[in-house]
Amino acid sequence: MAVYIGVDFHPYEQTLAFVDEADGEIRYKRFLHSDKAGIKAFYRKCGKDAVIGTEATGSLWWFEKLLFDNGMTLKIGDPRMIRRAALSRHKNDHRDAETILDLLMRGTFPAITPRSEQSREMLDLLNYRHSLVSKRTSVVNQLQAFARSKGLPRFRLPAVKARKKVEEVPATQVERLLVSSRFLLCDELTRQIKAVEARLEEEANKEERARLLMTHPGIGLINAMALVHTLGDVRRFRRKEEVVAFVGLDPLEKSSGETRRIGSISKRGSRLARYLLGQAAQASRDKKIRKFYSEVSRRRGRPKAKVAAARKLLINCYVMLRDNISYEEFTRRGEVGLYEGSGEVTGKPAQSLKV
Repeated sequence: MAVYIGVDFHPYEQTLAFVDEADGEIRYKRFLHSDKAGIKAFYRKCGKDAVIGTEATGSLWWFEKLLFDNGMTLKIGDPRMIRRAALSRHKNDHRDAETILDLLMRGTFPAITPRSEQSREMLDLLNYRHSLVSKRTSVVNQLQAFARSKGLPRFRLPAVKARKKVEEVPATQVERLLVSSRFLLCDELTRQIKAVEARLEEEANKEERARLLMTHPGIGLINAMALVHTLGDVRRFRRKEEVVAFVGLDPLEKSSGETRRIGSISKRGSRLARYLLGQAAQASRDKKIRKFYSEVSRRRGRPKAKVAAARKLLINCYVMLRDNISYEEFTRRGEVGLYEGSGEVTGKPAQSLKV
């Protein structure tokens, strides 16, 4: 009989729920992560056939490797799906571990494909860059607010002349200190952003899939690397709808009786990927996506148009990765009505998800 273990994993400790083979009762165990020897001994005792599951979190890598080195596999689950299946609204470590145990034993555990070490590193870099850009934007907004308070026009950084005007405008000593500090901080953030982007560019030059995506108008280095390392091997997705759901751009259905209503998007995937797709779609240089965005915007407003266009852009990128084709080949197939990936000429245009 297989041993099932639900693990509620935290940065410095983990709580386990498992069924005692002697009496069939659920037992709990807690380990501090400083006790690596105790953790290793416990899981070894469970055997290589043990089914172990936990929800995805950023600090799992060492634990996953520890189990792998001992011939065991860790199932990693979608946190949002696990929370929806929670056995109780009252949250604590024991109940969380028991929820995971229950899903494993029922065969309904929402497992996700673990990312490679390289993908984890690239996504760490991309998220770090995003945080740096957000901080720089906040600092620039503070400088813009100061400039407005002094009657100066709006400027963009780096702008040497505008910067000189801001630094020379009549101000108190405290204001001068704040302005000087913010410009220095902005310079340092820009330096770090460029360093991260240089590393990402170096990796992208070795990544054929990223170079392929960059042939699509509006998909640059950052978007391409984010999609490649978020989606992983796209062959695991059987349909376009699965990719859309994986990134969290799928609409939630709220039905009651005979009433069927489509709500907001699920947001269950990568927040960074959704953000980047939304920004790219909104400013897309692809004629069809730009036209599609304008049409939906007129009918349903800009926020819904942004989501719909991001979804369309994601599907374009998915098909390009799946069929290993450039944007030029992708558009050619659409124009002549080729079925995606089949090579069969038909009279039908390429299909897309409806908004």
